[in-house]
Formats: sequence, structure tokens, C-alpha cells
Amino acid sequence: MGDPSLVRVAFFMAGSSGVSTLTGRVLLGREEIRRALTRIAHEILERNRGAEQLVLVGVRTRGAPLAERLARLIAQLEGVRVPLGQLDITLYRDDLSQRPLRPLVGPSVLPDLTDRIVVLVDDVLFTGRTTRAALDAVMDYGRPRAIQLAVLVDRGHRELPIRADYVGKNVPTARDEQIRVQLEEVDGVDEVLIVRRAP
Repeated sequence: MGDPSLVRVAFFMAGSSGVSTLTGRVLLGREEIRRALTRIAHEILERNRGAEQLVLVGVRTRGAPLAERLARLIAQLEGVRVPLGQLDITLYRDDLSQRPLRPLVGPSVLPDLTDRIVVLVDDVLFTGRTTRAALDAVMDYGRPRAIQLAVLVDRGHRELPIRADYVGKNVPTARDEQIRVQLEEVDGVDEVLIVRRAP
């Protein structure tokens, strides 16, 4: 019998005609994700002395449901409903010229950000390029007092000088590995996998 934490994952790669099979190991399950988000919610409140000036902005796709979960946790802890937004960064990406001619652009829905503390929420921090694009997008929508970053997983390999203020789990990875975050709201399951392409 193999390692029970190893799973076979099949997914369609964008721009490919077939299915790629990956071998993966579960890093976080439902309960571990819940505990990580609970800790992040406490850290956000402690650092900002409450929730009054906060706005949570989820980077689409999986950052948006994570931001919603954090907003619910903060409401339970503080009795304050934090304004919530979601951000599509497609047109701000620095690799846009390498993508299909007609990229799919989703909606960005943001509350007033002026003089607020914006907490950007994303699933994985890797090179920092997605976060850089998100920062550019936020600044086009308003002038917040400060911008902070919360991520469920930080996998390292930064290419830009960006770091997260709140991290659910630091996961050292090899370049040929990928982190796959799956969330109930998008994928029907809550888990984080570390996957490597099968030989």
C-alpha cells in the first residue's frame, strides 16, 4: 500500500488538448484550512487594533471565497461586518502578452478604499507577480491608507520583493512542484495539495 496522503490528481491544463496527471500529497485538509484562517483573522485584528478601518479584498478566483471566510470570522470575533470586495487582475498581469488574445476578465467589485486599511487575500504567494498586479489594480480604484497581504500558502521562490503580512502555512517547494488550493465554494472540496508531474 502506498502513502495514504498521496493522491492522483487529473486536471485540464489551459491551452492543452489533454489531461495531465499529477501525484500529490495533501498539505492541508478542511480543519487545517479553518484553523489557519482563524489564526489569520486574529492576527489581522490584533495588528490593526480591531476591524473598524478594514476592507478585505479577495483576488479572484480563490482569494475571493477566502476573503469571505475571513470576513465571517472577523464578524464572529468583533461583531463588525468588514466591507468586502473582489478583484480581477487579468488586465494588470505582466504576462498578458503571452496569454490568449482574448483573456477572460471577471468583475472587480470594490467598496470605497479611501483611507482604509486594505487586506488583499489570495490563496498562494509564489513569485509575487500576482500580488504586484493586485497592488496596481487596487491603486487604480482608490488611495488606501495601507495595504496588507494575507495568503493561505506561501511557497517561496519570490521574483519580486513582496512578502505576506499573514500566512496560513509556509511550504518550501521545488520549482517542479505546484501548490493546488481547492475550496468548497469553487471546487467542491477544501484541501491544499502539493503536486508534482508524474514521470
